[in-house]
Order: sequence, then C-alpha cells, then structure tokens
Amino acid sequence: MANRLVTLLEDLYEKLWQAFGPQGWWPGDTPFEVAVGAILTQNTNWTNVARVLDGLKEEGLMDSGRLREMPVAELARLLKPAGYYNIKAQRLRHFLDFLADTAGGSMEALARQELEHLRPALLRVKGIGPETADSILLYALNKPTFVVDAYTHRILSRHYLAPENCTYEELRRLFMDSLPPEVPLYQEYHALLVRLGKEFCRPRPLCLTCPVKDWPEGWEYPS
Repeated sequence: MANRLVTLLEDLYEKLWQAFGPQGWWPGDTPFEVAVGAILTQNTNWTNVARVLDGLKEEGLMDSGRLREMPVAELARLLKPAGYYNIKAQRLRHFLDFLADTAGGSMEALARQELEHLRPALLRVKGIGPETADSILLYALNKPTFVVDAYTHRILSRHYLAPENCTYEELRRLFMDSLPPEVPLYQEYHALLVRLGKEFCRPRPLCLTCPVKDWPEGWEYPS
C-alpha cells in the first residue's frame, strides 16, 4: 500500500502542475513579512491580509523590533482589516517575543536553527498551531516540512488517499514519508493543493470540470 500511495501522490502533483503551472506561493518581500502573513491569514482571506501587510510597509513598520515595541492596542488597530485583530495582535506579539528571545529578532538567525529543534519551539508559542508553524518554517525559513490545511484534508480524503478522520500530523507524515525532502517541491505541492481546493474541491465540489475528476481509477484507501 505504501508504494502505491507514493506513486499516487507523485501522480497527483504532476496532474496539478500540468493543470495550473507553478504557483510561486507564498507572497512576501522578506522572510519576516511571510511569517507575519502566515500568522494573520488564520480565519481570513489573503486579500485582507495583503491590505495589512501593505499598510505596515507603507508606514515603515515591517520590522520585528518596531512592531514589538508597539502597544498591543496600537498593533491591533493596524491589524484590523485581517479580522479577529485583538487575538491576532496577541499572537503576533507572542511570535515577536519568541523571535527576539530565540534569535535576537533576526529571521536569518532563526533560519540557521535545525528543523528538529525549531518546529517544537514554534509550536510552544501561544497562538501558533501546526499549520501556521509549518507555513513559517517552509515559506519563511526554507525548512523541509509539509503544510497541511483544510484543502489538503478534503482533497486527499475525497480521492481516497487518506482516511477522513486522519489527523494533521498523519497527513503531514504521509507527504514527508512519500516525497523527497525538497523545499521547492513542498512549497509548490502545497500551493497547488490550495489552488485545487479553492477552485474545484470546495465544500460543494465542482467535479465535472476538475482536473483530477475520476482520479485515481479503481483505488480505495484500505479500511
């Protein structure tokens, strides 16, 4: 079964690549901006996050030290377009404290730490769950960890590549055990799954025009 799943995951990647081409995700001018975006995108769409990021850059505030010195209430005001701004201001502050304490406020210094140490440390930061942590690790710090989201779960379970009740970590391990640990591959694969989920594999799926319609033939995840 394991070898068959590896083949299917490779095949799915090729089909999505042929359908959509390279995605170039995650948008951001610097690793710090990518990390901030990963925290703010929880429970909102990217358009709202982009408004916040653009505003911070226009005011010269896309800097870990300046944001950390800011009162939380003022930070929340700046984050308002992203929704849940009071909660997100606290989460961002916790990350800024972590970055300062762990790497002197430098994303470059943070990136020099090993994935095996860095991931558990990020997961201990209040308000940062597995998806946000892996997004920061993969896209901001170029660490080979796979990002799992609701799209990933929906697509794989609907196509019988994973059981419907699988956990985040089980899905993450499925990809990491099946694919070579290559950052560009993980980035593109995750972005392609997001594209498929947004455009076709919605809660009410658009199966008739989906690029992986009726795929894979004759395969069911063993019970």
